[in-house]
Amino acid sequence: MCVFLEALCVCSSLSWTTNAPFHRTVAAEQLLESEDIKRMDWLARSPDLNPIEHAWDFLGRRLAARTLPPVTTRELRLALQDEWAAMPRQLINTLILSMGRRCETCLEVRGDHIPY
Repeated sequence: MCVFLEALCVCSSLSWTTNAPFHRTVAAEQLLESEDIKRMDWLARSPDLNPIEHAWDFLGRRLAARTLPPVTTRELRLALQDEWAAMPRQLINTLILSMGRRCETCLEVRGDHIPY
């Protein structure tokens, strides 16, 4: 599994459950530090720059396409884990490699919405 997206997922899920700011979750910081991943400064509330949003979109589409959608929380958790494991590596690579272009575009439009 891609450590970068895993860290983003940890950040996102912890900030939703604890109301902690995305950039300050301890588990995510520890994961990034353990993998020697340098964090860049991040604009507050910048979903256009956040590749995990596209991963969540992929997962949502995969869940919606299932013949029998999950009904319970346990089924949802297991289905998400299955779909996460099945996420194409090429999608992950594309999301990571698009970060430079996303940042450049965001700077060009002075922080306004970007078409990603």
